[in-house]
Amino acid sequence: MKKLDNTKTAENLHSAFAGESMANRKYLYFAKVARKLGNEEIAKLFEETAHQETGHAFSHLELLYPPGELTVEKILELAIEGELYETNHMYPEFEQTALEEGRLDAAGEFVEQGAESAEHAKIFEQAAKRFKALTMVEKFHATKYQKALSKVQGASEVTAQAS
Repeated sequence: MKKLDNTKTAENLHSAFAGESMANRKYLYFAKVARKLGNEEIAKLFEETAHQETGHAFSHLELLYPPGELTVEKILELAIEGELYETNHMYPEFEQTALEEGRLDAAGEFVEQGAESAEHAKIFEQAAKRFKALTMVEKFHATKYQKALSKVQGASEVTAQAS
């Protein structure tokens, strides 16, 4: 199948994912408000719809990031990249615009979220380092076991030939 990188279809899938994701979060928020207002039936309706929106978003992601092409390293890299984009570009730009428009409440929110995104990036970076170290340890042990197995198999062959 043709790669999606840098195509209008990829752009559309990203937009569709964003729309479905926003709908999910908005409907969960509406469910919370409906529940607070005392309407459990409407709260449940919004929660069920939010769950369906998640399914739509996941379908878009599967086309953008085919599971067969992903590794633990790759998903950690993607997560780090996304969090650093938010930290270094998105939230600072949003903060500046909010300040220019006199919206100190929004500017404060953007500063707070930018700091949290930086923390998320650090967490993912630490996880990537731990995963890499674990992979190296596992490879070391696997090599050691393979050598031991080869040695035992070689000894068995010598014993069988001597018999």
